[in-house]
Amino acid sequence: MVPLPVDGFIPDIKAALAASRAVVVTAQPGAGKTTRVPPALVDDGPVILLEPRRVAARSIAHRIAFERGWTVGREVGWHVRFERRFHPSTRLLVATEGILSARLQQDPLLSDFHTVVIDEFHERSIHADLAIALAKQAWKARADLRLVVMSATIDTARVSGFLGGCPIVDVPGRMHPLDVDYAPHQSVAAAAAEMLIATDGDVLCFLPGVFEIQQSIAEMRPLVDGRTVEVVPLYGGLDSAGQDRAIQGAPNGTRRVVVATNVAETSLTVPGVTAVVDSGWHKVARYDASRAIDSLVTERISEDAAAQRAGRAGRIAPGKVRRLWDARDRLRPHGEAEIHRVDLAATVLDIMSWGGHPRELEWFEVPAPGMIDASLALLDRLGAVNQGALTDLGRQIVRLPLHPRLACMLRAAGGARTMVRACALLSERQVPPSKASTATSSDLLSALDRWESLPPHVGRVARELERIYESAIGRPSAADITETTFRRAVLAAYPDRVAQRREPGSPRVKLATGTGAVLGIESGVRDAEFLIAVDVRAQPGEARIGMASAVEREWLQPNGIEIVHTFDDDAGIVRAVELERYDALIVRERSVAPDKDEAARLLTDVWQPRGDDAQLLRRIRFAGHEIDVTAAVRAAAEGRRSLADIELTSGIPADVLRTLDARAPAVLKLPSGRSARLEYLEDGRVKASVKLQDAFGLTTTPLVGPRREPVLFELLAPNRRPVQLTMDLKSFWERTYPEVRKELRGRYPKHRWPEKPF
Repeated sequence: MVPLPVDGFIPDIKAALAASRAVVVTAQPGAGKTTRVPPALVDDGPVILLEPRRVAARSIAHRIAFERGWTVGREVGWHVRFERRFHPSTRLLVATEGILSARLQQDPLLSDFHTVVIDEFHERSIHADLAIALAKQAWKARADLRLVVMSATIDTARVSGFLGGCPIVDVPGRMHPLDVDYAPHQSVAAAAAEMLIATDGDVLCFLPGVFEIQQSIAEMRPLVDGRTVEVVPLYGGLDSAGQDRAIQGAPNGTRRVVVATNVAETSLTVPGVTAVVDSGWHKVARYDASRAIDSLVTERISEDAAAQRAGRAGRIAPGKVRRLWDARDRLRPHGEAEIHRVDLAATVLDIMSWGGHPRELEWFEVPAPGMIDASLALLDRLGAVNQGALTDLGRQIVRLPLHPRLACMLRAAGGARTMVRACALLSERQVPPSKASTATSSDLLSALDRWESLPPHVGRVARELERIYESAIGRPSAADITETTFRRAVLAAYPDRVAQRREPGSPRVKLATGTGAVLGIESGVRDAEFLIAVDVRAQPGEARIGMASAVEREWLQPNGIEIVHTFDDDAGIVRAVELERYDALIVRERSVAPDKDEAARLLTDVWQPRGDDAQLLRRIRFAGHEIDVTAAVRAAAEGRRSLADIELTSGIPADVLRTLDARAPAVLKLPSGRSARLEYLEDGRVKASVKLQDAFGLTTTPLVGPRREPVLFELLAPNRRPVQLTMDLKSFWERTYPEVRKELRGRYPKHRWPEKPF
């Protein structure tokens, strides 16, 4: 074997394990910790090496086999989700972190292994956090179990403290000099072409996602045309053949440009690289528990990620690094742990199956209580948990290597082959392009119509799922299922993602959480009022649904009944509707009789003093009484349904009404024998509109009320048009009436106009 820096520290690591049964190993890029430390520990008993990514697990197993002269599948093996290659005699098993959680549920003491090695812990995947928490419990229960935590960039003191203050072994790397420069406005393709000229080795480019990789490869090919250069992609969703092609050396005389996501950042070694082009971006998964919506956000990488990426260029010779951002930009020191930003439902289910509770587990870093609450609520709704304990369904689905949603969907479909394929498609994120021109009841079913166009590894996943289902739960209940059963199973998996179309034919919907979303143009689910948002992603504005499945209204069992009262302005009445809700959605409604108290409240709220009611309140105020008007209206509205039915007097205290006519009379008796209606004005004055002739005989202005307020007379001509406004009748008769009489006698000669009307 080629000597590596870590080789001289193997005795220190073994000594630390002998003394404390745990050790933290920090090693710089190129030190060889991943391929040298785990196999050096197998003499004491079987070792399981945990890696954050599937492609890295397979690659490392092959590299260790090559270095040790071992056989893959014998001395060293690998086990990732849906794929495995190991034997009962395997001494070193390289696995993804989630595999350890599954093993711990069956064997909480990890009796098959003597040492657990958690590699690249700095990446802080949710599986790594769960692995270290559960492995620590087995470590505390077993006197012979050993733990090794390794990383290139890690808070060693914190990890050591979590493992009882265990020793720390710091291994220097074997890095060649790096020439780092910055080009904030250059494209990845142009930078890669320049690096091919400036260096003799291969070029490794880092981009945030598959779309960006494909775009850059398309831009790159014309720039390297005519040269002996191979351009290959590398990302987690690539099938194993494609991944192997990227991480194996190029053919003799051929140089390569490997265009990768952060899958190539740490434990996975791409051979022959002497130059790195770093876009400075990566995609980060985030989950909004309140809306049950995932998002994949493109964000700036951290300082430690930038250092890891740069280190890929200096492993075999002096290297060059081109960073496509401004040198003055400041990056965050470390990335954010997944435990604070992803859906924890699968993690919580694993913990409960293991025999613990997420609120009581000794976490390396405790997740937010709201995230745990949301996960428990989802599991409860799926039927996997009830009153804080696993149900029979929960114990079944935890044995399936799927997210609890997909496991419930497969179980609801009885393990039918169509649903197995649907779960494989969704779990591998390999949805083929949709034919939006074709209307469908389920985009997921439509995607399965193009099954033959999917990458081969999706078919392998489906076959493995069939095998696991039969082993864990039993033979499928039917070879296949109807379209209706399929859609019902989708509802079982996504009960919180039901959506209701806002208007017929509109792409805009309201999710069961109350959030707005829009159906993508690629979806063929066009006519259904209710649908499942199988794939929904956050974006600026409303969330976007890329894949939907129709739901029949009668399948939605209401989980809330509400009676809503409203006031109909046009009719002036209170109406009531009983709403049957599915979360924030209305699935049924019918008119019902209003509740009398609620009707009285609404009528009181909308009531305004007008006409006789306004006069009554002014009379009460004029008479010197103080009343609670709202209480009076509420009392008058009791048992009423319309504004027209409210009689305000019924709500006025009886003692106030008894004195009202004396202190604030409604009418004024006139000498003519008629009565004039008294109008109480807002400013406290009292007004009477009276025909001039009906006022004959009133020598002085009448006074009303406790304050002896003079009445303001509006004197009217026979045609009821005002001729005078006065509060002093005596003065009017003496000074103004003679002129008024002269004018009115001419206009109304048949009327009597005495010279002395008083």
